[in-house]
Parts: sequence; structure tokens; C-alpha cells
Amino acid sequence: MQMSSLKKLSLGLQHILAMYAGAVVVPLIVGAAIGLTPAQLTYLIAIDIMMCGVATILQAWKRQYSGIGLPVVLGCTFTAVGPMIAIGNTYGIPSIYGAILAAGLFVVIIAKYFSRLIRFFPPVVTGSVVTIIGITLVPVAMHDISGGQGSADYGSGLNLALGFGTLAVILVLFRFGEGFLKSIAILCGIVIMTFISGFFGMVDFSAVSEANWLHLPRVFYFGLPEFNIVPILTMMLVTIVGLIEATGVYFALGDICDEDIGQEDLKRGYRAEGWAILLGGIFNAFPYTTYSQNVGLVQLSGIKSRQIIYIAGTMLILLGLVPKIGAAAVAIPTPVLGGAMLAMFGMVVSYGIKMLSRVDFEDQNNLMIVAISIGMGLGVTALPDLFAIVPDSLAVITESGIVLGSLTAIILNIAFNARLSFLRYKRQNRHIIE
Repeated sequence: MQMSSLKKLSLGLQHILAMYAGAVVVPLIVGAAIGLTPAQLTYLIAIDIMMCGVATILQAWKRQYSGIGLPVVLGCTFTAVGPMIAIGNTYGIPSIYGAILAAGLFVVIIAKYFSRLIRFFPPVVTGSVVTIIGITLVPVAMHDISGGQGSADYGSGLNLALGFGTLAVILVLFRFGEGFLKSIAILCGIVIMTFISGFFGMVDFSAVSEANWLHLPRVFYFGLPEFNIVPILTMMLVTIVGLIEATGVYFALGDICDEDIGQEDLKRGYRAEGWAILLGGIFNAFPYTTYSQNVGLVQLSGIKSRQIIYIAGTMLILLGLVPKIGAAAVAIPTPVLGGAMLAMFGMVVSYGIKMLSRVDFEDQNNLMIVAISIGMGLGVTALPDLFAIVPDSLAVITESGIVLGSLTAIILNIAFNARLSFLRYKRQNRHIIE
């Protein structure tokens, strides 16, 4: 399908708006918690946005040894927030980046071996993981619709009106719009409701006026990295968690794009994430992972072209170099973003259900795998303090509904369907075995 440059830019911008809040929030939270100065925080946000673009292009660009070649968008992983704050406050900022560099190299090295676990990801597992990802993220969208957790006007009528108003605009455009207008329904919903929010004093452009016009990246801005064993092991665990999440996203996108994801594809995808983490560590950015909201956006828009992702990645790089432009996206009211995210996260859930439709539910084992894994994911999301007794070193696993639910699906599939998984793997790789 031929598209004009304006249409391509609009679709790229839509991907940026879908992930921008998450990419900005992570450095904001970590920077504030470890005591960065305003100047340092400005650098951190700008470099993170720029490296999000670099990481996205690395992943979408399919090469012999690296890159999944799917319409993937990468952003800062929320899984690393707690561990990075703990490392920074205990060992210092240089130790954070020493751990990130070591973890990035670790991912590059294990990519080949981790990809061999594909036999443990049949549709009953991948469908459950994708469903869990969507379900556990929906509360995030609902909190944002209410104004954001901890906000003074949480749950106010205005917040709810703006949030659900955004969702209504998206639904109307999706139902009655045609062609390109339908494909940018999310973008239109955000722009229209942000404009309306301005009449209620909900749009704040102070971040734009305070931001710099030009911001060049610097190697080891926060000093030379330090390598301490405990932070390194912690960050390695974080990256393994990220690979598990990424696996579900890869399979979902492969399904949407009608591409079979095999061991070689996973190896290139994991390796690209490792290189992205390494580069981020060199320029003092944070670890990256695939963003689920952009999967929902691909499904909603129906645009599966990697060219759009390259455009989005390039725009992210430019936004990182010119923070004043990038800061404009921060002006979007939280409820408006929440309304858009509800549509996108909901699409992730529905696509997970579609993947599960291929599962043989006459087999009671499969019913139990789906039931318990989704139950665990949803349960931990609803009660995040359920495993407060667990040591802090393992909290990265037990506090995340996505991680715990995904691990549950993998473990139960091994327990119930181990023989079937082995036979399937042996049949698919007979030429290698022989």
C-alpha cells in the first residue's frame, strides 16, 4: 500500500505517543529516587528517548545475527525500576551502569541458548502470556484515566470525562472512519481530547519552555561504570524477565503479521535487545524491552510495515536530540493517555484470546494451564504485596503479574505437556538431530 509522507509521519507519531509516557516515566521515577539534579534528570530523559529510537531500529532491522524484523517498538523496562533504585542508593549511580553493561553482554551471549527454549512456548503458553500481559496492564490504563495514582484529583469527574471521552473518540473513528483515518484513530483521539483538555487548564507546557533546544549524547555522563557482583546478578535477572515478556510480544506480532517465529528469529530478537541494553549503558540510558501497547496499536491500525517503525525510531532519536520538541508530548494529560492505553491494552488481551483459540481445550491439561497462569498473573496484579515475605532479590519476579503468570504457564506446560513438547521439538528439528 502506497502512502504519502504525511501519512507515514502520522503513523510514526502515533507509535511514539503510544509509548512516550512509559519511556519518560521510568527515568523520572528512578532519577528522582536516586537524587539526580534537574540538569542530570534532563539529560537522562533525553538520552533515554534517543536510545529508545536506536533500540527500536536495531530490533526492527532484520540482519543475519540480530534483529527480529517485526514492527516492534522498544522502551525503558518498568521491571528494572525497583532494582535500579536499590542499586543506586546502595552502591551508587556508576554501579547501575556497570550492572546494565554486564547484563547487556549477558543477553547477547545467552541469546543463542535461550532461543532453544522455543519448544516450551506452544500456543497454550504464548496465548496465556499475551493475555496476561494485556490483563495486567489494563489497571495501569484505568489508573491513568482517573488521573494517575497519587494525584490530588484522582477519580474526579473531569478526569473520567477526558479519559473515557478519548476512548469514545477512538471508538467512533474506528467504527465510522475509513482507510487512513481509521488507522490513526488513536492519534486523533489523543490530539482531539488534549485540545479539549486545554479549555479546562489540564495542559501544561512548562516542560517545553524549560527544556533545551539541543542535547548531545555523552559517553559515561555519570562517570565510569563500576562492576559489583550483586547489582550485576540482579540486573541479569531483570533482563531474563524482560526476555520472557519479549517472547510473548514476538509471538503476538508474528501472529498479527502472519510470520512464523522460529528459534533463529528469537535468537536475533534477544540479541538485538542485548545490544540495545549495552548501547544504553554506554550512553547512560536504561535497559530496554518490547512495549506491549504498540502491539495493540499495530492490531488496531492494521499497519504492519516496518517502514513506519523506522520512521518512529528516527523521530525518537530526533526528539532525544531536541528535548524541547520531545517535551511537548509530556503536556498530554494523563487521563487522555489512559483512555488511549485502555484501547491498546484491551487489544493485547483480545489477541491473546485469539491465540488461545488454536489450543485444544478438550485436553483438560490445557484448561488448567490457562486457568492457573492467568489467575496468578491477575492475582499478583490485584495484590502486589501478596509475596512480601519473599527476599528483595527475588521481588522482581514475585511483584510482577506478567512475570509470575508467564513463568507459571511455562512451568505448568512442562509439567503437563513435557512429552508432547519434546516430540514436537524433535519433529520440527529432525534434520538437525539426524
